[in-house]
Amino acid sequence: MKGLSRARFLAGAATLTAAGLNGSLAGAQGAAGNRIDVHRHPNPPFFTDAVQAAGRATSPTLRRSTAQTLLADMDAAGVATGILSIAPDPAIFFGDVEAARRLARACNEYMAELRRTYPGRYGIFAALPMPDVEGSLREIAYAFDQLKVEGIGLFTSYDRRYLGDASFDPLWAELNRRKAVVFTHPLANDCCQNLVPGVPPAIIEFGTDTTRTIASLVFSGTASRYPEVRVIFSHAGGTMPFLIERFNEQARLPASAAMVPNGVEYVLKKFYYDTAQASNPEAMGALLRLVPSTQVLFGTDFPYRKGTDNVAGLAALNFDPPLAAAIDRGNALRLLGRS
Repeated sequence: MKGLSRARFLAGAATLTAAGLNGSLAGAQGAAGNRIDVHRHPNPPFFTDAVQAAGRATSPTLRRSTAQTLLADMDAAGVATGILSIAPDPAIFFGDVEAARRLARACNEYMAELRRTYPGRYGIFAALPMPDVEGSLREIAYAFDQLKVEGIGLFTSYDRRYLGDASFDPLWAELNRRKAVVFTHPLANDCCQNLVPGVPPAIIEFGTDTTRTIASLVFSGTASRYPEVRVIFSHAGGTMPFLIERFNEQARLPASAAMVPNGVEYVLKKFYYDTAQASNPEAMGALLRLVPSTQVLFGTDFPYRKGTDNVAGLAALNFDPPLAAAIDRGNALRLLGRS
């Protein structure tokens, strides 16, 4: 693959020993550090081309993510292994089912090639051609059985349908059968573009869309029906921790209570949450008052934020060393090392 330098990896992480997350994650420690970053976006050049050909805009920031900048940022932030997922601008599907299937496969092959070229440095949350459920089921089989990925990457909504929508049940059934890890990333739903002049959707709508899809999974009963799926939510769960009182009130309604037989907080405490764009006392304080520290994972959101930003933010919180180590590495090791 053009632009990938094996020498760059060997010079930067000579002590790395793991062949990959599903091989020996415990050995994946580079010269720069041992963090596991579950939220890192590559930019396949053909992805940008496909987005532009479909008449959609892609972020200039994403274009700065290359094989070289991915690794340089990881080394600077002490990240031994980054889990790759396709960025949300603007997902995979542009109206053509077959084109979406081809694009998802190409993105997954691209990430697999990065992992082969830089052994131990990368894992993969595979892209799916959603909302095409049939094509997504095929891609799940290929991703797990052939590419040996660590999990699946989903966006929070598709065509204004959130992840608990009944049409997605076959997808969740298969992910449940595989006891899969599912990484979710928000986007700006078509319902809510440009609502506040001068404020990009990512500032408000990303956190809101995460909360909407959490509510969808919880109150549709999807999370309870498919308990073997291990779901990661970006950005500390969006606005959900701040709306917990409202979630609890919703759970008092008979129809909602039937969907959460063990209570709404039982479900929320089983989910995982990353620290991307949330390494501050307000977000982390709210999250850690709600969920066990075992459910919090280190994430950076590169290239939209530098890895060192997240490291500095978490360091300023002065977590006890065992908690800091669990967030940096231990929790992800436990979650992904058994995928």
